[in-house]
Amino acid sequence: MLKTGAQHIEALRDGRQVFINGAVAGDVTAHPAFRETVRSVARLYDFQSEERNRSLMTCETESGDRASRIWQMPASYAELVERRKALETWATLHCGFLGRAPDHVASCLSGMMMGIDVFRDHDPKRADALADYYRHARDSDLYLTYVIINPQADRSKTASQQQDRTLTAGVVDQDAEGLTIRGAKMLATGAIMANEVLVTCIQPLSEGDEPYAVSFAVPMNARGMKIMSRKSYEEHAVSVFDNPLASRFDENDAVLYFDDVKVPWDRVFINQDIKMCQRQFHGTPAHVLQNYQAQIRLMVKMRFLSGLAHRIAETNGIVNFPQVREILGSLAAQNAMVDAFVHAMEVKGQMRGRYFIPDAHMLYSAQVLTQKLYPTVISTLRELAGGGLIMLPSSVADFADPQLKELIERTQQSPATSAEGRVKLFKLAWDAIGSEFASRHTQYEMFYAGANFVTTGHSFRTFDWHSGTRLVDQMLDSYSLEGERPADAAVAA
Repeated sequence: MLKTGAQHIEALRDGRQVFINGAVAGDVTAHPAFRETVRSVARLYDFQSEERNRSLMTCETESGDRASRIWQMPASYAELVERRKALETWATLHCGFLGRAPDHVASCLSGMMMGIDVFRDHDPKRADALADYYRHARDSDLYLTYVIINPQADRSKTASQQQDRTLTAGVVDQDAEGLTIRGAKMLATGAIMANEVLVTCIQPLSEGDEPYAVSFAVPMNARGMKIMSRKSYEEHAVSVFDNPLASRFDENDAVLYFDDVKVPWDRVFINQDIKMCQRQFHGTPAHVLQNYQAQIRLMVKMRFLSGLAHRIAETNGIVNFPQVREILGSLAAQNAMVDAFVHAMEVKGQMRGRYFIPDAHMLYSAQVLTQKLYPTVISTLRELAGGGLIMLPSSVADFADPQLKELIERTQQSPATSAEGRVKLFKLAWDAIGSEFASRHTQYEMFYAGANFVTTGHSFRTFDWHSGTRLVDQMLDSYSLEGERPADAAVAA
């Protein structure tokens, strides 16, 4: 049930239609825009399949086989913690830079399965399709991505009100075999190196938008599926030394266009029901579990960025400056905040039927704060690094020229490392906080959970306001125009 990296790479040679730079990419495992990131994903599968990591990275299924913990549906606090440790360990392999690694959408689908009764109450046949698909994805160890956002177009209008009613992917026909889908969806992060895609809508839909209120899964090589890649940062990376992150962890993003893609009924989980599209996320643990995974990943990424800041300070010989220690101390506190939120989600979690679910308000509070925190952290690292981020050799090729190498050694000095070590560190820092790859990550961390009004809305919705207003009322009831109430005065006496 556990696949290897080689098996995952081979599965991607399936004839999928990926478009980049005006042409069809062909074999994405060999294309210079994608091949190294594909191998980074493959290393995740190799890691979990190693015998020494199996107890950490896998769990037992109902059949007695072992499956990746990314598909685990925790039945207790202890199981939730075990699952988190596996996801946290996986994230360390890419330092949090694969935002849509296989554990993200697996968490979403597992959360839907944990709330399968919501689907059964809506439509037993669609619920059976979801349950069968979950087992297929788990037992095949699939890498799933998802597209849950509609093209922006005219944002003052709903999907059905757009000038082109087939701009957004929706149902144009249905028959005994299934649905026919036409239109576009975004944002397919990781799609180019994924096996299949979950297609649905998390945005609010209005009356008349029923054709777009669907939920289904199809392989990335589905007939009629067109995958339109953004610019590849990996393809433009000079070398691993010059772009250590972009060259290996550019998970890529894409727009998917469904050119009359046929979806069989056994892959359809919701068919043209607006309320159910929202309930699949918020009426089940799906939204909480998928974003809990994202916070685990961010926790690791924050740990990396904090370590990077400390290394920059050491390399520049400023780590003992009081003002620098103040900056590093603030970073340490911010890092601890993200860590504390993740653990608080677990400690304050609760049983929902058979399953133990992370605390929703702790999750949404973390999202509200961290989507503002991330750009602040990036700015802090820029301040620490100063001109060192741009005062760098043009590329690793400069070290091959003896004269240039001598000049590099004279001009790139550090009290903590060699000239090569200094250049290596600052090349890494630039790729993490200043390059085009880094800018994409800042945008991603700010908006992957939605705009700020979306996350604050979730926080408002899930907070226990009564616990606070009850205290206010208690205080208001403790005095009057005349001062203390007589009963209170008697008690005080």
